[in-house]
Amino acid sequence: MITPKDFYRKLDRLIERIGKEKTSKDYFANIVAELENTFGDDLRITNIRLYKESGDSFALASSLPKAKTTGVTTKLPIDSEPVKRVLQNGSYIFDDPRLSIDPHISMQQEYAIPAAFTVRTKAKRWIFVFELKSGWVREEVEFCLNAVRTALNYRLFSDSIKNEFEQAAQIQRSLLPASTPMIPGYQIAGKSKPAELVVGDFYDYFEFDDEMFGVGIGDASGHGLLAAMLVRDVVTGLRMGLEKEMKMVHTIKKLNRVLHRSTFSTRFATLFYGEIERNGNLLYVNAGHPAPLLVRGDQVQELKANGTILGALPDITLQRAYAQIQPNAVLVMYSDGIFERLNRNEEQFGIPRLKKLVLKNQQRSAQEIMDLVFNTVFDFGQGKSWEDDATVVVIKRVGEAKS
Repeated sequence: MITPKDFYRKLDRLIERIGKEKTSKDYFANIVAELENTFGDDLRITNIRLYKESGDSFALASSLPKAKTTGVTTKLPIDSEPVKRVLQNGSYIFDDPRLSIDPHISMQQEYAIPAAFTVRTKAKRWIFVFELKSGWVREEVEFCLNAVRTALNYRLFSDSIKNEFEQAAQIQRSLLPASTPMIPGYQIAGKSKPAELVVGDFYDYFEFDDEMFGVGIGDASGHGLLAAMLVRDVVTGLRMGLEKEMKMVHTIKKLNRVLHRSTFSTRFATLFYGEIERNGNLLYVNAGHPAPLLVRGDQVQELKANGTILGALPDITLQRAYAQIQPNAVLVMYSDGIFERLNRNEEQFGIPRLKKLVLKNQQRSAQEIMDLVFNTVFDFGQGKSWEDDATVVVIKRVGEAKS
């Protein structure tokens, strides 16, 4: 009999392996091998094999290490009493000779009884069947198998959720601009860094014709999947609604009404959207977003909010405003993850530092300015991971476009 101290030490190592083992096609085989190597002698466990749910039965899926492939049951009917016992209890020891999940085990010359436990992925259920040899102790076997079963189910569930988030992140990344538009007379650079797998910030470009293009940046409240879903709705709505001849205020108000009906009342988004003409005229609306900075020489103009956030109310106040982007002027749009980043003293990077940084480096290209902002703010936080989504879009007018 294994001592309690050794038992728990070995069980801890096994559960740690379950959590860290890469979930490849050999994942179950590797865990089974570890289970047998760790507890085979102590708990008298041997000849583990795996059955995968298929139609109305569980079919023998693979030959795991040390498992026999001849003289074993190849299919376990789902509606059979032994399988029902396993699925109902999670694990089951078939020590009653009148009930066996695999009669071949009990028919051996050497003493052996079958036992089993079940785990499930998102799409399938699995049953592990094994033999208990003479000398097994019920309390030890049941405790070990239930601990392993729980750890496996948790790992498989976690992987399933992670995969769904990764799919959501992939879909969301597809909503961000695939490339930067080439606009005569302008340099454009944009980037977003998520705090989590899916991001609540967004930005987009809108190419209308040679005379005008649009740019938008926004931030959905919160983090994670709900924020990502709101981002999807906003980006999709803007792409569907914005056209050169459409009035931006009308379009965004209509988008707000749609968002208010289709999202939780506590979810909202900020949005800055501007349309830039070839001659530098900028017409914009700012629905509660941090004011972009328009920098030229020693002057900094803040394009402050002139409307209400999107989604919180069925009808919002929103006005169109005007600014002029002179040659060599720089327009810097950003989310609150930039200026709210904290250093070790819990001090924010702040808007004044951002203004000073852009003023000092306005002669650089749009790409250089964007990279400099990200790198400076990241270093300000001592290189810690981003606590909030961070997005920067820089547009620089480099001179009059040639006709």
